[in-house]
Amino acid sequence: MEHLDFVYPAHPRTIRRAHIGVVSSGDLEVLIEPSEDSTTYVSVTTSVDGCGELWKTVLDRFFGSYDAAVRILINDAGATPGIVLLRLEQAAEASSQ
Repeated sequence: MEHLDFVYPAHPRTIRRAHIGVVSSGDLEVLIEPSEDSTTYVSVTTSVDGCGELWKTVLDRFFGSYDAAVRILINDAGATPGIVLLRLEQAAEASSQ
C-alpha cells in the first residue's frame, strides 16, 4: 500500500459531501467534502506502489479544469487512469448538485 498527498490552489465554492465508487479490484472510492480554505487537498491510498508520477499526471489533468476548494480522499484498488478521471468527475458533479 502506498499513500500519496497532493495540494492544488482553488476557489472556494459551495460544495456538498459526496461518496462515489467502491474499493474493489480495478476500481476506487472517492470521498469529497468542502475545504476550509482556498486549497484543494487530495489524499490517495493505493494498492499499487510506485505510481506517484502517474497519479500526479492524472490529478493535474483533472484540476486543470476543476478548481473548487475541496478535500478528496481516494481509496484505490488498481483503477486505470480513465476510471480515476471518471470517478473524480462523478464526485465533482455529485458534490455540486
